[in-house]
Amino acid sequence: MKISFEITRETLTAHLNGELDQHSAGEVRKAVEAELKKRRTIKLLVLELSGVGFMDSSGIGLILGRYRQMRDAGGRLSITNAQPQVEKLLKLSGIFALLETQRRGRANG
Repeated sequence: MKISFEITRETLTAHLNGELDQHSAGEVRKAVEAELKKRRTIKLLVLELSGVGFMDSSGIGLILGRYRQMRDAGGRLSITNAQPQVEKLLKLSGIFALLETQRRGRANG
């Protein structure tokens, strides 16, 4: 899993590339938490998933954990550009009912 970060004002965007599974979820969690700790003014965490071709339940757990973390800090979590197979898993899991989601720059519910 490759992770890169982009910061714009109060938004931290995490660009993820690879498989988001039991082997990489811990690494992603630690990296995101470290960035958020360095920048306590972040109000929106965006998980940019265009490079994620596979995700399992560990990825769902990672997303839910970051959702709670941001909610508890008074912020929000957004998911952008999920691949169709990942988007299907997110819909089936009920994640989209909790999160702000975007695809190709438009908000989806």
